[in-house]
Amino acid sequence: MYKEKILITGASGAFGKHTIDFLLKKGIAAGNIVALIRSPEKGQELKEKGITVKIGDYDNYQSLVDAFQEIDKLLLVSGTDHNLRSEQHDNVVNAAKESGVKHVVYTSVERKNETSSSPLIMLLASHLYTEKVIKESGIPYTILRNPLYLDFVPVILGDKVRETGVFYPAGETKAGPALRSEMAEVAANILATEGHENKEYSMSNSDQVSFKDIAKILTEVFGKKISYISPDLGFYKDALVMNGVPPDFVDAIAGFAEAIRQGELLPEKTDLEDLLGRKPTTVKEFLKQAYSQPVSG
Repeated sequence: MYKEKILITGASGAFGKHTIDFLLKKGIAAGNIVALIRSPEKGQELKEKGITVKIGDYDNYQSLVDAFQEIDKLLLVSGTDHNLRSEQHDNVVNAAKESGVKHVVYTSVERKNETSSSPLIMLLASHLYTEKVIKESGIPYTILRNPLYLDFVPVILGDKVRETGVFYPAGETKAGPALRSEMAEVAANILATEGHENKEYSMSNSDQVSFKDIAKILTEVFGKKISYISPDLGFYKDALVMNGVPPDFVDAIAGFAEAIRQGELLPEKTDLEDLLGRKPTTVKEFLKQAYSQPVSG
């Protein structure tokens, strides 16, 4: 019988919820799972499943220490505030060490270039810092290098892609976007088993496509020609701003485009398929399902 206590941070978010559901499906008893959330009202659904709910905040160190008591394994789902994330993750790792956590699994990001010249540096800097802090803590760890979420591709394409075509400055370089739920399933597999200590895994999809390929897939899905244009990066960012897209989102979506174009999201080896125990959902399979009904941007 599995006896270790597993805590999931960000448990009210999509990645955390998926991970908890997969742990339950794998036969981990609800009593062995602890969910960390920021406010009590978000925990009712989890409590109904028998999950222990702890209230804690990445900004409140003592709340983390209290929540991590008697926890064996911790999934640190990366925070969403890019400006404060390094300090917040510092709190999580230090609290885990103080509380005696035996294994930390961290959701990081896929990349090759770890210098300030990386097109993903705005997102990457805090991930690199967190990985360093985790490794220096002495706590056994597993780093998940998550790629662009496949779920996010329709958002990039926009709700008028059928009329406008694919307009994204990613060139013709391939990448391996993967479903968030399948990356969460891998996280659950790792938390529920042994042998993953001090390892880093690429979560990129083994089905690698370019945005030009995506236009071809949509041509088949829609039954009409969908063109692909890879515009100048600056022109693309200006177009997003003119359409009212928030600046931080503009930088993120453009950063991923440039990262794809430079081959940053095309790893030499991916571990997703092995850790899932099956082939991941392909981009074509996902897009067929996503566009079988009206798509909202």
